[in-house]
Amino acid sequence: MPCNKLRAEFLKNLDESLLSPLPPFRRLSHGQIREILDLAHPLLVAQGHEVFCEGMSAERFYLLLDGHIRVERINAAGDRVVSLHIPPGQLFGIAAALGRNTYPATSVAATECMTLWWPLSLFDGFAARYDGFADEVHRTVGHRFEEMNSRVMELATQQVEQRVASALLRLTRQNGRQTDTGIEIAFPITRRIISEMTGSTLHTVSRLLSTWERGDILQSHRKHINVLDPDRLEALSRPDAPL
Repeated sequence: MPCNKLRAEFLKNLDESLLSPLPPFRRLSHGQIREILDLAHPLLVAQGHEVFCEGMSAERFYLLLDGHIRVERINAAGDRVVSLHIPPGQLFGIAAALGRNTYPATSVAATECMTLWWPLSLFDGFAARYDGFADEVHRTVGHRFEEMNSRVMELATQQVEQRVASALLRLTRQNGRQTDTGIEIAFPITRRIISEMTGSTLHTVSRLLSTWERGDILQSHRKHINVLDPDRLEALSRPDAPL
């Protein structure tokens, strides 16, 4: 079947009610959501593949329907830094909201991701025409700036043990799923990625996770982390935590 027919079939089967609870669409009628969907393009991204790269021309903006996106940047020393993770239901690649015509960071599929994308040329029209769309974009940008500012403060003021504990707590709160024994981070995450999130070495992260596993604070197996005791991890993240 030609690609345009596959696209039309996919969007036709995507019910408006599935999108209406999502923040960008919450204040819209089903008819308005249908208008937006009719202009969308579906994109399936395999785990580990990039959606777009830092510095690329920002020609599209995206909605994450399913999966998790990891946002990465390269610092002045050439090291990769993981800025944040984006859960399902959020817009991303919204460079236009920052007044940019290039993407400020790289987006990587932390799991297989189903996204919708629209040409950037539609962004201003969506913001003007659809009630709540612009508000949600501004709210999303604000939350992400707030999170990144918190990360900067952690790097400046916390010891490495506290930073790693804070990062794991943040991931369980934003991307966690309840299990019989605790809260599991909902996507595969390596010790190297944790080190890139926290400005620490791979050796240090491995040592800490091994220590916390022996203490029954968490379990780590095949790139999956299950936090067994969030209260103890919370205590380890505090400035007065014993090191």
